[in-house]
Amino acid sequence: MWQAYRVPVDPNAIATWANAVTVGRILVSPLMFVVIPDYPGGSWVAFVLWFVLCSSDGIDGYLARRHGATRSGAFLDPLADKVLVLGAMFTLVSRDVYWALPVLIIAAREVAISMYRVMVGAKGISVPASRLAKWKTVFQQLSVGFAIIPLTADKATWIWLWLLWIAVAFTTVSGLQYLWRAQKLRKTTPNLSV
Repeated sequence: MWQAYRVPVDPNAIATWANAVTVGRILVSPLMFVVIPDYPGGSWVAFVLWFVLCSSDGIDGYLARRHGATRSGAFLDPLADKVLVLGAMFTLVSRDVYWALPVLIIAAREVAISMYRVMVGAKGISVPASRLAKWKTVFQQLSVGFAIIPLTADKATWIWLWLLWIAVAFTTVSGLQYLWRAQKLRKTTPNLSV
């Protein structure tokens, strides 16, 4: 009965509830970076805000599945993840919590894939996040979460360090997966240079 009241969303729509949640995540992210403490030991305020922002990723995904995915959502959702995760990671680097190398590896992959999405998106091709890419986002989020929660921030650093390096592995493999798909796409799509 509920199905009859659902109005499907035009795949080309921009103003959708899912996109509103996603844009909200992007706009609130800088506040998250400000509340990450400048001292060891973590912060409950930072962790709660982090948890809410990461959880809202599931909310916009739920809304997109319920009402229909859009091309703009396929671009904005991964962008929001990148803004949130990379911003938090670089903030942790600036606070001498994270080592710069793993964060730079993650950032290089994220920038490269974002540029790829923009290039093929300009030709009308949507590139939604792969399952492996979703897992790397989860490990990135877990690593940041454990690095800022007072229970493990400086008392169990091995947890978030391991999660960070697992995230680097997933990030690298999923980046190679996108490159492989890009090569296949180039062979099967005329007039597409990626």
